[in-house]
Amino acid sequence: MDYKKELENLILNVINENGSDLHLGALRKPAIRVAGELIFLAKYPVLTQEDLWGFLGEILDKTKIDRFKESQEADFSYDFHGEARLRGNAFFQKGLVNMVFRLVPKVQTLEQLHLPPILADLARKKQGFFLVVGPVGQGKSTTLSAMIDLINSEQTRHIITIEDPIEHVYVANKSIINQREVGIDTQDFHVALKEVFREDVNVIMVGEMRTPETIATAVTAAETGHLVLSTLHTNNASQTIDRIIDSFPGNQQDQIRAQLSSSLLGIFSQRLVPRIVGGLIPAYELLLNNNAVANLIREKRTHEIDVVIETGTESGMIDLNHSLMELVRTGEISIENAYEYSLNPKGLERLI
Repeated sequence: MDYKKELENLILNVINENGSDLHLGALRKPAIRVAGELIFLAKYPVLTQEDLWGFLGEILDKTKIDRFKESQEADFSYDFHGEARLRGNAFFQKGLVNMVFRLVPKVQTLEQLHLPPILADLARKKQGFFLVVGPVGQGKSTTLSAMIDLINSEQTRHIITIEDPIEHVYVANKSIINQREVGIDTQDFHVALKEVFREDVNVIMVGEMRTPETIATAVTAAETGHLVLSTLHTNNASQTIDRIIDSFPGNQQDQIRAQLSSSLLGIFSQRLVPRIVGGLIPAYELLLNNNAVANLIREKRTHEIDVVIETGTESGMIDLNHSLMELVRTGEISIENAYEYSLNPKGLERLI
C-alpha cells in the first residue's frame, strides 16, 4: 500500500466533508468527525496493525518512532501540501496502534469566527494574563490564533508562541513571530517560558498551562510587562481560577492568589454549538478582571464570580446563558441545544 497517498486520501475526506477529526485504529474502519458526530468510512477496509505503522512512518522519523515505542504516546503535526495543517496524537490500546488527527482551521478573524469584538480590545493590551478555556475540541486554539493574527496585523511587537505541537502557522506582518515547538525547539513549556525574559518579547502564547511551574512563570511574565495568552481545559471562569490555585501547594496558594488578582486580564470560556443551518457556532462566557473580581480572588470567594459575570454586562462581561439565548433569538441554534450546552439550565429557564 502507498501509505502516504492513502493517508492523504483520508485527510481529503475530512476536508471535503467539512470534518474536524480523523480516527485511525487497527482492526476497525477509519472514521471522521463531522459537526460533532463520528462517521465510519464504509468504503474503506478494516485497517491492520501494519497499516497503522505504515501511516506512522509517513509522519514520524525513525528517532520519533523509537521514542513512541518507548513512551507509548506521541504528539505530532502534519502539513497537507501547504493547504491544510493537522495536529495529531498516536497511542496504543490493547497493544494496537491508534491515531487521531485534528484539522487545524485556517487563521480567521474574530468576526469570521462569530466572536465578540471585546476580544480585540484584550488583544491590544500591553500586558496581562488572558486565558481561553473549555473542553477539548471547542475552538480554544482557533480563538487564540485570531487574537495573535490581530496583533500581527496591527502592531510591531515580538510574539513568541510555545506549542506542542505547532498548530496555526503565522506569516509575519507587522510583528516578528517566533514559533517554538516543544520537543523540537525547546525541552518543555517551562524552560521556554523562562527563556523569554531574555528574548525581548512582547506577547507570549503558551499552548497549554500544564504544570504549576508553567503557570507561575506565565503569571510572573504577565506581571512584568508582557501580554500572556494561554488555554486550560476547564469549564468556566470560576473553575479556572480554582484549578490554577489548587495546582499549587498550600503554602504557595496565597501568593498565586495575589499575583493572579493583579495580573489577570480575563477568562474566556467557549463551547461550539450545532447551528440550525449546519456547522458550529461559539457560545461563550467572558470574565473581565476588575476591583470586585480581584477582591474575590484574594479573599477565596471565587464561588461568587458567576454572579459578578451575570451582573457585569455593562462593563463588557458576558455570561454563557445570555450568549446561548442570543443565539436562540437570532435563529442560530435551537432552544434544545441551548439547554444541552448550558452549565446552569435553571438559570437559562428564567431567561426564557
